[in-house]
Amino acid sequence: MIRVVLPAHLRTLARIDNEVALEVKGQPTQRAVLDALELRYPILTGTIRDHVTQKRRPFLRFFACEEDLSLESPDAPLPKAVVLGKEPFLIIGSVAGG
Repeated sequence: MIRVVLPAHLRTLARIDNEVALEVKGQPTQRAVLDALELRYPILTGTIRDHVTQKRRPFLRFFACEEDLSLESPDAPLPKAVVLGKEPFLIIGSVAGG
């Protein structure tokens, strides 16, 4: 099971209180996790990735094992600790300001 932590606004939208545990079929990658998340919570479709391009939305970042995975290929394997459920896959709202 892959543990996923969402930012507060997406937890509210999906009516989730805490982290989500997802079963991912095949190779555990960012794409596979997001596909499983959107399948389980269709309301999230288009909120994390663009509907057409499937690219990450600009003000969201992906982290795992204290590393920023946002610029990694969506098909790159996730860290072993995430795959084993020891560490969560974090989707974080970016902080912007001036």
